[in-house]
Amino acid sequence: MRKILIVGAGKSSPYLIKYLLENSQKEELSIHIADVNTNHLVQYEKNPNCIISSIDISNKKEREKYISEANLVISMLPARFHIILAKTCIKLKKDLLTASYVSDEMKNLESDVKNSGLLFLNEMGLDPGIDHMSAKKIIDELLDEGAKINSFKSYTGGLIAPESDSNKWNYKFTWNPRNVVLAGQGIPAKYIENKKFKYIPYNRLFKNTERIQVVGHGPFEVYPNRDSLKYREIYGLKNIKTMIRGTIRKIGFCESWDMFVKLGLTNDNFTISNSEHLSYREYLNCFLPYDKNLSIEDKLATALSIVKDDSNWKKLEEIGILSSEKKIPLKNATPAQILEFILKDPWGLAKKDKDMIVMYHEFDYRTKMGEKKNIISTMLCVGKDDVYTAMAKTVGLPLAISALLLLNNKINLTGIQRPTNRKIYIPVLKELEKYGVTFNEYSNEK
Repeated sequence: MRKILIVGAGKSSPYLIKYLLENSQKEELSIHIADVNTNHLVQYEKNPNCIISSIDISNKKEREKYISEANLVISMLPARFHIILAKTCIKLKKDLLTASYVSDEMKNLESDVKNSGLLFLNEMGLDPGIDHMSAKKIIDELLDEGAKINSFKSYTGGLIAPESDSNKWNYKFTWNPRNVVLAGQGIPAKYIENKKFKYIPYNRLFKNTERIQVVGHGPFEVYPNRDSLKYREIYGLKNIKTMIRGTIRKIGFCESWDMFVKLGLTNDNFTISNSEHLSYREYLNCFLPYDKNLSIEDKLATALSIVKDDSNWKKLEEIGILSSEKKIPLKNATPAQILEFILKDPWGLAKKDKDMIVMYHEFDYRTKMGEKKNIISTMLCVGKDDVYTAMAKTVGLPLAISALLLLNNKINLTGIQRPTNRKIYIPVLKELEKYGVTFNEYSNEK
């Protein structure tokens, strides 16, 4: 039996585990799932090809024992822990797969990984992951035809499906809530548009939106995210005039979320010393000026330049942030941690809720004959319930598929890699189609 070690088994793992277990008999696989807490994994113990273990990632002896027994390691841990597994995988000569961005620490391992004849395949999830593969497929086809690509815009969003859209924000948490609260922080959004470099700082990020139209599913709003400039080289488009990667949200969300940014509630750089003694209302008041003559409502309306009872005001009321009864149980918490706690209940997925992934690529190019052309490629995937979500499917399946390709010697690359190589993206995209992850491509002349 060939053993795959999966380290970490959170909300993005159900389809990864399901796919590998369904193929375990045919592929002669033993799946070892190790997580800090195993209570949520008991349903897998009945499968004879599955082993469940608890793991302390900082315990060297335990970590090395599990990795030494595996043919391949898949890390589903938070990104900051990948490097611990990566160094152990080099030591024990094991390939590694993750769904996270290639960090600077991971890049620094390039020579060690390559010299060991190993493959560390990163960015093998949704975004990053399926976005790379679906975009690179079109890019390579166009370049093979002699086309010149002038503009590439790519957006992805984890949203709530229309049938489960039951709050005024038109949003629920479909992935790590902390990442949603902290989205866009750190570095400014960087991109190039019509040969002009643009840098959008966090305080203006959610004001910098545009609209896209996904055929059959209506309009969405998008905003730039992270560093789009580096993808010119990654995608082989060094001289492109426009390159923007970003995030999709339903119309109106960004304007509303910007209220939290404007108030400072998404700040994660300091703690509130008496946070465990505060009500939601008192927490909110921490970010409003003192004025003995004005109510918190009056100060809030002034600070946000909104009118009580308008749509944004009703959204604030809906999440209960003005409540004096609801208490914060978090000690020495940051504003962002408290905001995440406040939002978890009203934005949590109910048992039968369905999430939705939307991906959108747009290319403007000139053919070899000089004709101006446009390609729009869209993907929409709807989840089954609050466990088998579209997010879990689109993050987990690419990892599972590529794991089997690697074990079966269908991928013979080494070093630190992303799925931008034909040897990876062609078979993975083909297999994803069997599970309903398909792209609709259409062309419009410009």
